[in-house]
Amino acid sequence: MAIARAAEEFGIVSFLSASSPTPPGLEEVATETRHPKVYQLSVRGDPTAIDERVKRAIDAGYAAIGLTLDAIVKGRRERDSFSRHVPSSSSNPVVDVPPATETTLTWDHIKRFKDSHDVPLILKAIATAEDAGLAVEHGVDVIYVSNHGGRQLDHSRATIDILPEVADAVAGKAEVIIDGGFLRGTDIVKAIALGAGCVAVGRLMCLGLAADGQAGIVRVMEILESEIKTTMGLMGVTSLGQLDRSYLHQVQPVGPPEMASAYPLLGPSATLAGK
Repeated sequence: MAIARAAEEFGIVSFLSASSPTPPGLEEVATETRHPKVYQLSVRGDPTAIDERVKRAIDAGYAAIGLTLDAIVKGRRERDSFSRHVPSSSSNPVVDVPPATETTLTWDHIKRFKDSHDVPLILKAIATAEDAGLAVEHGVDVIYVSNHGGRQLDHSRATIDILPEVADAVAGKAEVIIDGGFLRGTDIVKAIALGAGCVAVGRLMCLGLAADGQAGIVRVMEILESEIKTTMGLMGVTSLGQLDRSYLHQVQPVGPPEMASAYPLLGPSATLAGK
């Protein structure tokens, strides 16, 4: 609820996952906030099982429904191993790959959804231009570029690298959202320049929530907004619509990437003395 209230206070869209703990339920979040919200689901097994939840979300006033292209096999999540956390769905280390007929979501499911529900559809976890093009052909309203946090298929491409080809494939026929490690205003400006219409954040939101609840999330958004405006000002840009790929150039990193690369004070050689 703190996430939804912070989004309403700051004036942005929030996503509510169907796997979020309850309470609050989707109706309670809708009743207590008035900003645009997306209800996000994973399709497992019979697609008719989601109809009831989709209807509830539409009746509650959610602006769109998101369907996640869930990984049908769990990746080897080393961070979970280090923390000795074993997700219930990954308790068996030996996983048989299910046959194609048992995939969690197919294009037939998408067609059925569009035929059955009058609500904008977001398809999350698109990672290729080919799938982006197929999604547009099937009437998907929003293409969401994501790679499951980069913690499923080892060595999979970063979403920022996938974005340009997806944007080209979509060619303005649908909106494009991206997530995946966006931690600073400069990151968001880069994504907009590469063709994203919206950037979603997860880890930053969680950091703000942990630091100061609803107020912490709002503060995170304020910092991001300030960084975006500063970046645009230094670039001589007065609107996001002016951004395009001409503002970006490939460069080599100045240091090896690490978990907290966006926070240089937390590096191994850093000192907090006097800070």
